Amino acid sequence: MGGDLVELRAGASAGVVGLAVPFRIRAATTADLPSVLALWERAAAEPTHTDDLASLEQLLAHDPDALLLLVTETDDGIAGSIIAGWDGWRGSIYRLVVAPEHRRSGYGRRLLAAAEEQLAGAGAVRMQAIVVSTDGQATRFWRASDWEHQAERYRFVKG
Repeated sequence: MGGDLVELRAGASAGVVGLAVPFRIRAATTADLPSVLALWERAAAEPTHTDDLASLEQLLAHDPDALLLLVTETDDGIAGSIIAGWDGWRGSIYRLVVAPEHRRSGYGRRLLAAAEEQLAGAGAVRMQAIVVSTDGQATRFWRASDWEHQAERYRFVKG
């Protein structure tokens, strides 16, 4: 990660096939939080009782190693976010959101890979993702990933 700009072949989602859209993945800052909340609303992410500024500020305050909330940023602003957690036993992905206009462009896969790297660096060998079972687009994303679906728990596990 390191804040470097990465070239992504965005294809049709950027409006022009083959257009390279510069983006970077980085730890979220307090200044990013209103944009993250706006992204979640625009993307129609299932709301939770912690979808507010105070809760996200608390998450960042609890996260001195910049592990839990990552964003992908383009020249136009925040295009995606992921919340990951490490409890010393298992890494967890709690929320992966990509702006509707940037879906199917690789942002979700890149955010997931960055979160996996952060969690593995913290010591996570086994990881799980919490996925809304009625979100067909999210379910298709996870089924197409290299994570394993556990129907009895309706979660995806790696490792």
